[in-house]
Amino acid sequence: MGQRSDRFHVEIEVADQVVDVRAVGEIDIATVGSFRAALWAAPARPVLRVDLSGVRVLSAAGVRALVAAHLRVRSRGGELVLLDPDPVVARVLRATGLHRVVRIVARPGPAPAAWTPAPVRELVPA
Repeated sequence: MGQRSDRFHVEIEVADQVVDVRAVGEIDIATVGSFRAALWAAPARPVLRVDLSGVRVLSAAGVRALVAAHLRVRSRGGELVLLDPDPVVARVLRATGLHRVVRIVARPGPAPAAWTPAPVRELVPA
């Protein structure tokens, strides 16, 4: 399942306990609607993991979408987890303080060529 455009696309995989959302491209005012729609389309599970390894730009609109998703998932008793943010995106998460509210984790080793959710380790916030 996914949505695609030239600047941004998103893929969703659903498992019993986890929904994995992989975003690739730029999350800004022009693409945040697709990103938000994917987050809202994700079925309720205990964990919503958003893979940010392919995101090059995360604007304030993208941060607001992540905050809204965090609040929505938390209201259902679940957890939002952000995976492998690009260094530029990680700086945005730190600058906004989102890293203090939402757990950010990284996969051990290099990112796989074909996307497959993998075990993760927790990053230490800077």
